[in-house]
Amino acid sequence: MTAPHAAPERPIPSIVRRLNPLVRRLLAIGIPMGPNVLITVRGRTSGTPYTFPVATLAVDGREYLFSPFGEVNWVRNLRASGEAWIRHGRRDRRITAREITPEEAAPILQAGMKPVMGTPIFGSMIAGWYDVDRTSTPADYLASARQHPAFELTETA
Repeated sequence: MTAPHAAPERPIPSIVRRLNPLVRRLLAIGIPMGPNVLITVRGRTSGTPYTFPVATLAVDGREYLFSPFGEVNWVRNLRASGEAWIRHGRRDRRITAREITPEEAAPILQAGMKPVMGTPIFGSMIAGWYDVDRTSTPADYLASARQHPAFELTETA
């Protein structure tokens, strides 16, 4: 499957690089951290499973995953495999992932970012990764969605 849009890889902030090992360990032992989960996806060429901390987004009873840093490896791997395993708390589940277009993703991103922006300190930092703020318009969210690959996640049996 080809990407519905081109999204360059963006530099990952140093705070994320420094905190990821700690967040990964906490999530692995089942400590809930809001929307943060561990995603395990097989490498597109090696088949080796790789695990990353990510944040999922629930909108209208559906679950989504956006890449705050563009075309990173987990995005390429998830796009290639179409499936992964999610660990949230002490629960593991297998999911299928369908990449959605920027036009589909923009209103979902907007709905999901509204509550995030109200979180002190981290809210504005996370919104900044998506180049949006409290004054952003639907057109701004569409521009952001073109830079941040997004997937709809569905639990499989």
